[in-house]
Amino acid sequence: MGKRVGIIGVGQTHHASQRLDASGVELIAEAVTRALDDAELTVKDIDAVVIGNMDHFENINYVDMWAVDGLGAVMKPVFKVTTGGTTGTTIAACAFYTVASGLFDVVLAVGWEKNSESDTQAAVATCANPVLERDFFAGAIGPLATEYSMYMKAYGATEEDAAIVAARERNNALNNPYAHVRQAVTVEDVLKSPMLSYPIKFLDMCPRSDGACAVIFAVEEKAKKLCPKPAWVHASVVRHDYTHFGDLEWTFMPTLERASAEAYKLAGITNPLKEFDVAELYLPASTCGVKWMDSLWFCEHGEAPKLVRKGVFDMDGELPVNPSGGVICTNPIGATGLIRVGEAAWQIMGRAGARQVENARLALVTGFGGCSWSDVMILGADLP
Repeated sequence: MGKRVGIIGVGQTHHASQRLDASGVELIAEAVTRALDDAELTVKDIDAVVIGNMDHFENINYVDMWAVDGLGAVMKPVFKVTTGGTTGTTIAACAFYTVASGLFDVVLAVGWEKNSESDTQAAVATCANPVLERDFFAGAIGPLATEYSMYMKAYGATEEDAAIVAARERNNALNNPYAHVRQAVTVEDVLKSPMLSYPIKFLDMCPRSDGACAVIFAVEEKAKKLCPKPAWVHASVVRHDYTHFGDLEWTFMPTLERASAEAYKLAGITNPLKEFDVAELYLPASTCGVKWMDSLWFCEHGEAPKLVRKGVFDMDGELPVNPSGGVICTNPIGATGLIRVGEAAWQIMGRAGARQVENARLALVTGFGGCSWSDVMILGADLP
């Protein structure tokens, strides 16, 4: 059993399709400065830094060295992780374990992306087999469309179920000043938006954002001293898989089921739908906000559409999902999962502003990567 660890500060940039006012290093500095301010620390209080992004999409080598000025990491240990779409949550997991292991007391986790200067989809396409799969599974949209089509056929889910999720997330983002997309929409607006790849439409899908996020993790003794209400890490679990897309299980998410089951076991969760107060989930398309609810053990396979229609995951529902607007409204890929961790921490700390869920004491966080990778982190107001 490692040391107990709490999150004591969070900072993120204002996200946009293009941040022409800032370079990548300046975006990183913006997030880091805000996290330090949030924790009322200076960079001298940071023992080490974990950084990550999808650097092979950005054409930047040795991002951990290139970003030193923005990180404030001169003469500090720095290391980089990158695991595709899960990069942000992997950064959080690495920072957590680095503190829990006793290696460092206070660790700064930073994720970033400047998608306006890269070609993410062209790079993502290379993970598909060039002969068997690339024509129809290239990029992010094709596989997501395929899995929901299969789920619709298996369980009777509909395009409207996904549209309900899209409208919910986009309207939640109206309360988030950092969100890239802040646009009031109706279910009808989503259904009428242009088709990208059946059944996914334009308003069902996430954007590509410029932005950065920073989260500060501290060992128990320091966290208690430095923060009046840390967000304690109760569990952190990673489950990665790789297979040809055609061999995937399409009606549920095996890695998410395994990761969440293990995280619940570690945190003593037996009824996740009832026990969590809020969730910040990596849902790159609204269709995921239907199908993947099954794989978080909120219900039996195929029952998620009923929960969506009943408003269970709305802000005034049983388990509010993505009060921030989620990935559908903000997606600087290397930072996206870390934003989920940061937003959940703010919920526990009571610092989420207009998007605050009242009396949030236990939060669920997930990350997702394209070859069926899943990360799960559980944060709480009480010590684990």
